[in-house]
Amino acid sequence: MYVFQVIMVEAATVAEREQWSSWADFIMSCIGYAIGLGNVWRFPYLCYQNGGGAFLIPYCISLVFCGAPLFILETSWGQLLSVGGLGMFKICPIFKGVGIAAAVMAFWLNIYYIVVLSWAATYLYNSFTMTDVPWKNCDHSWNTPNCRSEYVKIPCDSNRTIAEFFNVKVLTHDHIHEYKKQFFVGDKINWTVCSTADLSVVSPVKEFWNHRVLGISAGLEHPGGIRWDLAFFLLIVWIICYLCIFKGVKWTGKVVYLTASFPYMMLFCLLIRGLTLEGAGVGLEFYLKPDFSKLLESKVWVDAVTQVFFSYGLGLGALVALGSYNKFNNNVYKQALTVCFVNSGTSVFAGFVIFSFIGFMATQQEKSVAEVAQAGPGLLFLAYPSGILQLPYTQFWSCLFFLMVLFLGVDSQFCTMEGFFTAIIDEFPQIRQKKYGREIFVGVICIISYLIGLTTVTEGGFYVFQLFDFYAASGWALLWLLFFECIAISWSLGIDRWYEHMKSMIGYYPSGWWKFCWVFATPAVCFGVLLFGLVKYQPLRIDAYNYDYPVWGHVFGWFLSLSSMLCIPGYAIWIWFRTPGTVQEKIKLLCRPDIEIKGAMENAENMEMADCTHQA
Repeated sequence: MYVFQVIMVEAATVAEREQWSSWADFIMSCIGYAIGLGNVWRFPYLCYQNGGGAFLIPYCISLVFCGAPLFILETSWGQLLSVGGLGMFKICPIFKGVGIAAAVMAFWLNIYYIVVLSWAATYLYNSFTMTDVPWKNCDHSWNTPNCRSEYVKIPCDSNRTIAEFFNVKVLTHDHIHEYKKQFFVGDKINWTVCSTADLSVVSPVKEFWNHRVLGISAGLEHPGGIRWDLAFFLLIVWIICYLCIFKGVKWTGKVVYLTASFPYMMLFCLLIRGLTLEGAGVGLEFYLKPDFSKLLESKVWVDAVTQVFFSYGLGLGALVALGSYNKFNNNVYKQALTVCFVNSGTSVFAGFVIFSFIGFMATQQEKSVAEVAQAGPGLLFLAYPSGILQLPYTQFWSCLFFLMVLFLGVDSQFCTMEGFFTAIIDEFPQIRQKKYGREIFVGVICIISYLIGLTTVTEGGFYVFQLFDFYAASGWALLWLLFFECIAISWSLGIDRWYEHMKSMIGYYPSGWWKFCWVFATPAVCFGVLLFGLVKYQPLRIDAYNYDYPVWGHVFGWFLSLSSMLCIPGYAIWIWFRTPGTVQEKIKLLCRPDIEIKGAMENAENMEMADCTHQA
């Protein structure tokens, strides 16, 4: 007969576990981690694209039903057990595959996310080492004969412009002749209809990005050589991240005060300058003007949900790790809600900064905001660098912006790294026991990650980056993980038991709203959006380069996704057959084991002592 034992969940199995110096360290670390590049390059564009101010409705609903509940769940889970992303599943062992999946996903994310910082470092370096920013003109070795500044008006109108004027799909000679009579007069007397050569011009900003920074090849099939300047900057960023975390949370807790607060100072300076620019109002109108008809489109709601998951950094074990360094009776509930408010507020705030500059750029180029607004890397490395070209002291604003990008990215990067290392080191505490064990282990993993990451700084590296970004740590893989993470607490452990754990930490029961979310709303939304994404799945394509990935590229992409997704059912099946006992015994041991939590036991002992003292 298999004998059940009470599982003792302790904060530190072998060595004394570190803790934050204060609750402020925890909040600043969460803000530094959760507020990253997604708040700057993804939210503003999604807001503009999906109905302006109307997009805030599905975004806030997604935040209340999914983002905040999961943020509270992960941070409080870590605080409850004082353990990382693998050890946290001692309270429901059959779901430990979720922790393994999170570690795998975090490993992939650490490899490719950091390359964005090497791009930013390249722009920063080039901003102050030349007399002017090198993407301002076409006088450099990387420029082509087609190079022409986007601020130099080409004296012609395109067939598309003429067709839109007459509201026709097919132009005739009569249309063109009539258009010339009406418009090619006065100052435009020498204008013509644009030729193919006129329309094939490329801005110096785009050529700097493609040829100087990326040295981009024809596709994934043509990896080319390593871009050694990018490789150097990638190494520098890895060294910075290593120095931020190698000593543990006492040191990290001090670093985040700089890395988390500095971007806000930069954003504020950029906002003041942006609002004073001509055309800023045009950009902000496009950003916020509500189009409520968009709310009838399913894509808008899916974008809102995925943006919340993306920007809050959920499912990667980092929030669990950050929470695990709290004291047991820390009010993690209120602190998590505070960070959620700051995170979403920063996204909206960053939109004002970005679109004030985009409005200025559109006005200067005599284009619409829709023509110049871009998402993702294009917003950071094409739209903004172009937008500042007409400003005095261009180099200063460039340095300011890319410093902000670096600080935004660095703390998100090293906090994700901390989540990964905390999970592994807590699972194998002998690493911490050895002299300089943590420092050596973190250094070895950083070196391995850097070497793998060199694939993203080759001439075909941008295609590798996009492949990782699409498949490895976002989309359906993340939703799959979050679904099971929520189920582990609400249905396996039991929501009532979880509420008792919350009360033991913060002294009262949280709102019943979170119970509804954890049991029904959040897992339903995660699974629903997951199915929607799979049904609507289209293979990755990079429209900017008119590039379709080869089949083997998509196969590798699905390997990245499945490398984490399969950990969840795989581990559950393995542990089920490995555990002795009857079916009922296995369910009891693997789904709802009897547990004693160190912090809760100490609380009970203190209460007993207090009662005894009072009676005496």
